Parts: sequence; C-alpha cells; structure tokens
Amino acid sequence: MSEPELDVVGIGFGPSNLAMAIAVSEHNDGAGPGGGVTARFLERQPAFGWHRGMLLDDATMQVSFLKDLVTLRNPTSEFSFLRYLHSRGRLVDFINHKNLFPLRVEFHDYFAWAAEQVADQVTYGAEVLSVTPVEDAAGDVTAVDVLSRRGGRLVTHRARNLVVGTGLRPRLPEGIAASPRIWHTSDLLHNLPGIRDARPRRFVVVGAGQSAAEAVATLHGAFPEAEVYAVFSRYGYSPADDSAFANRIFDPDAVDEFYRAPESVKQLLMDYHGNTNYSVVDIDLINDLYRRAYQEKVLGRERLRMLNVSRLTQVTDGPAGVTATVRSLLTGEVTTLEADVLVCATGYHQADPYAVLGDVAELCLRDDQGRPKVGRDYRAATDPRLRAGVYLQGGTEHSHGITSALLSNTAVRVGEILESVLARRAAPASLVPA
Repeated sequence: MSEPELDVVGIGFGPSNLAMAIAVSEHNDGAGPGGGVTARFLERQPAFGWHRGMLLDDATMQVSFLKDLVTLRNPTSEFSFLRYLHSRGRLVDFINHKNLFPLRVEFHDYFAWAAEQVADQVTYGAEVLSVTPVEDAAGDVTAVDVLSRRGGRLVTHRARNLVVGTGLRPRLPEGIAASPRIWHTSDLLHNLPGIRDARPRRFVVVGAGQSAAEAVATLHGAFPEAEVYAVFSRYGYSPADDSAFANRIFDPDAVDEFYRAPESVKQLLMDYHGNTNYSVVDIDLINDLYRRAYQEKVLGRERLRMLNVSRLTQVTDGPAGVTATVRSLLTGEVTTLEADVLVCATGYHQADPYAVLGDVAELCLRDDQGRPKVGRDYRAATDPRLRAGVYLQGGTEHSHGITSALLSNTAVRVGEILESVLARRAAPASLVPA
C-alpha cells in the first residue's frame, strides 16, 4: 500500500471531479482534528485538460459563468470564476464586457487555475488498471483497492468510497473509424496543423449541433480556398432554447423533482427540453453562417454548402482522400463528395461508469434497461455486501435529469456527494444502509 486507507478515491479528473476535490479542500479547511476527508484523484492525462480539441479562439461557453465549479454551492469560495478573474487582473474588464458567457478557452484556463490549487490531491498520468473488493471477516466489502499505473510504477490506493467521473467518449457513425482523414470534432484543433500545408480543397462536416456549426465556421474561415459541405438530417440548424423558464430544467431543485417523477414523466421532460442542450446551436452562430452563405450567393462563389434533410450513407477512406456518399431524405437523390477530410460532429456517449470497476461492478445494481440504479445522493445502489460507496458523476441522466454530465449543477452535485460520504462515515455501521 502506498498510503493509508482513504475516504475517497476519484477515478478521472475532469471538471466534475475537480469540483469534488475543491469541495474536499474547502471542507478540510474548516474541519477540526480528525474531521478532514482524505482523497486521491487519478487521471490518465499528463495534466488537466477539458475538450482541448475544441478550444476555438472565438467559441463561448453555453452556461453562465456563475455556474462555475463552486458558486452555487459556496458563493464565497476562493475557487470561483470571479476570484480567478481577479487573480488574472481581468475582473473589471470582464464586468465591462457585460457578458454572462466567457470564452471557452478562458473557462478552460479557469479550470486549470483551480486544478493547480488542489494539485496535492491529484495524480496525473495514472491509468486505473483494476478495482478489487476488500472483504472483512464477515464477507462484507468495506473498502476497495484501486490499482493504477504511472509510467512503469504500479500503485494501489485503498478507499472507503469511489467517485467515478470518467466522462464522455467521442461517438463516430456506425462503421466509421477515425483516421488521418476522418476526424471527430474532439480532435479538430489537434489535427488542423497537419493539413494546413496540404491546401485542402473540400471538407465535409456531419452533424447539426453546436460542435458541427463551430467546425463548419472554423474550417470555412481557416481555409479560404476550400469548400465546406455541412450534412445534417434537419432542415436547418436549430437554435438552443436558453430562455429563462426553459432554463429551470437545469436548476438544482429540478433534480429533486426529476428524481421523484414517474418514468413516463421523466421521458416527457427529456423530450420537451432536449432542445436546451442536444443538437442545437447558438442563434448568433446560426445567423453568422447564414450571413456567410448568403453573401457567397450574392458574390457568385459558393464555398459554404448545406446538404440539409440528408444523411451520410457510406464513407470510403483512402490515402488520397475520403469519399462520402450522402442521400437526400426528401428525394432519395444521392450525392458523392470527394473530400480531403470528413469531420464527424456526431456527439459523445457516456462511458459505462461501472466499466472500470471489475469485480466490484458485479455488486452494483442495474435497472431493467441495464442502467445504473442510483440513489438521490448519486450513490450507486448495490448488493448489501458492498458497504464501500460508489458515487457516479455522469451516467445518471435517466435518474437525475439532463444535468447529469453538465456543468450546470456540478457545484451542487459534489456538495451532495460529500455530504453523503460524511454522513455515512459518522453513522454507526449498523445504521448505514448498503
């Protein structure tokens, strides 16, 4: 063992577990002797990073800066976005900007700034290899051993609770694999330098959401000699509903209401309010792309082309380029596009939070659709023998609503998880439910 038994081991260190580390740090600052929480977070990346491949210079956040890592939980926190701005000497400038939505690259810098302050809780470059149950004399699993590898060194951390924040995984269309000419938008900025000198003639971007529109705008601006084809099954890009009443779906109280609602009502709410987050685009970006397309029609040289109500049906990847076959859903007409690069803005899927848990996963319960059963405190429902806690930051959209993997409720969510860990630690073992 590399260190004593910990209260918490966090798997992954994106914004959610970063917020968790901050909550632990703030709790420990005010805790008396023996009241602190011991924690270690394990992250595969060599340093903090959040969607680096889409940190476009002019891309803005789609969530208010007040929904940062801490403010909704602790408005006086030293880890707030406003405190970050003050430390960077930009607080007055930001106020004068009169904008609730910072640049995405700026918010990433805020995350990195916060991560530096809790770096003592994090091990970067650590790949989790296994999670093994630790049984007591009665056969109950009271802790877990988390084995990780950093470089050539193996380290085991024993924990009474796991907080799983393994994040989202890029999704590509079925049958399509990433390659030097087929990209997911998560790799856009990583891959652009390798193609700049090749003088590309045509890009094809598949998708109708914010990332798709941003990729189209970026490629259209960065390669003034190239055509950019946007392929999507809608008639046009749909604007995000960020109106005041609709935004209540992201309120902390909405999690309580959603959790208690019948399954039929949960599905209705997801259907009604999907346009607050899924496959939608900021209206300013929609207007900008329309302006570009119209201007090109006026000038007689159309580089930005929209293949709407259409679907990608086949892709052939070769050393000289990509051949994309697109079929109109209205007429059945087939268009074949020879392109230098196909960009798939086809979203993400939630990684199975139990996939990293090994034998421990067998003690975690699922519903009849194979989804994790989760308590209101984000603690996985488990076999009674598993006394160690497994808390999920993500993978709970079906139980807790649309904010499951979003920044909107992160500050409040980690506070609730920490309260649950502390309450269970303080309670006599005989009174703690499995």
